[in-house]
Amino acid sequence: MDRQQEFVLRTLEERDIRFVRLWFTDVLGFLKSVAIAPAELEGAFNEGIGFDGSAIEGFARVYESDMVAKPDPTTFQVLPWETLEGGHYSARMFCDLAMPDGSPSWADPRHVLRRQLSRIAEAGFTCYVHPEIEFFLLSSMPEDGSPPEPADNGGYFDQASHARATHFRRHAIETLEAMGISVEFSHHEGAPGQQEIDLRYADAMSMADNVMTFRYVVKEVALTQNVCATFMPKPFTDQPGSGMHTHVSLFEGDQNAFYDPEDPDELSPTGKAFVAGLLTHAREISAVTNQWVNSYKRLGGGGEAPPAVSWGRANRSALVRVPMYSPGKASSRRVEIRSLDSACNPYLAYSVILAAGLKGVTEGYELPPAAEDDIWALSDAERKAAGYVELPQNLGEALGEMERSELLPEALGEHVYDFFLRNKRVEWDSYRREVTPYELRTLLPVV
Repeated sequence: MDRQQEFVLRTLEERDIRFVRLWFTDVLGFLKSVAIAPAELEGAFNEGIGFDGSAIEGFARVYESDMVAKPDPTTFQVLPWETLEGGHYSARMFCDLAMPDGSPSWADPRHVLRRQLSRIAEAGFTCYVHPEIEFFLLSSMPEDGSPPEPADNGGYFDQASHARATHFRRHAIETLEAMGISVEFSHHEGAPGQQEIDLRYADAMSMADNVMTFRYVVKEVALTQNVCATFMPKPFTDQPGSGMHTHVSLFEGDQNAFYDPEDPDELSPTGKAFVAGLLTHAREISAVTNQWVNSYKRLGGGGEAPPAVSWGRANRSALVRVPMYSPGKASSRRVEIRSLDSACNPYLAYSVILAAGLKGVTEGYELPPAAEDDIWALSDAERKAAGYVELPQNLGEALGEMERSELLPEALGEHVYDFFLRNKRVEWDSYRREVTPYELRTLLPVV
């Protein structure tokens, strides 16, 4: 037994923790959990916990359904809001998924990201990410398809006084910090009810775990405030959607591989090639970074969502931005990808982003000129005339790009790639067949 496992077992005893929740995600990014008693944890460390993989989206076929969840002791955290009578707590750990013979499960999103990080390491780099996570607080969660009601009427950076959910962000941040997840900033975003909380940078695997924990924490804290939280990319037709702008940097040892003090943009050849990789493969990775039919309502609806493939120095209408907040500070040179929404599977999204960027680095992609236009202000025709390539307009178009990709089967693994495509085709076909309230409202009375 290693020292981290010993620490976990000792903490369970010292704090009289009654339940340990073992977490993992399915291919679509939904959090799964099984609770075990502390007495069973040593056995779980040694042998894992068996479960039916065929019952989980994308994991296994019925005749190969036996799978094992092995807790990762480095992810152990007490759940501060789960108290029992007498003050006892629950705790959680993320799991790595394996087959009965001990080999990693090809369907485990953590394994997909771990394989991509191994490729990054083989190229001599370490990856750090820093997401800005947006979401909405709602007065309630309608179940009949009616429009939701935001929990407040605040705007960008407003010190909004909530009739409900007073000091929500403070409660959420205190909970995150209690779980070892560091927060850099928080503020009210541009739409009524819309919030943003930015997590402090971390390595890509830790951050993917943190994003999954963040979404769970935010929803739990919202319930204690008698409101509901949603990470749906665009719940309101006439308001901006919720993105997850993500800052990425590569380091070689202690040196930021993206920094070059002699370059006008302080962006190194490695940084430029990484951005070129993101641009070159932007359309084919969109189905993963923006995986829901609703995601494309955000990308096509303005509100700081990029509509086209482009990069810029401080241009917030670009798909990839090079922030210039701290000129001359080597450790701060990074690139910001603005297409992701906060409902993606972070393990898969980070995997395809890193695969695209690394492809640009290893094959020496050339970076095109930076966009100087306000791309949001251009019409579709004007963007086309200016030479901008549009991002996919809907999930069906994005899946077509994914099907033609040579990068994604390698980045995701054939199993995850095939399942993801099949599942999303079903979602898109179901959405295409649906008769919407808009059609009934505008066509039924007149046609």
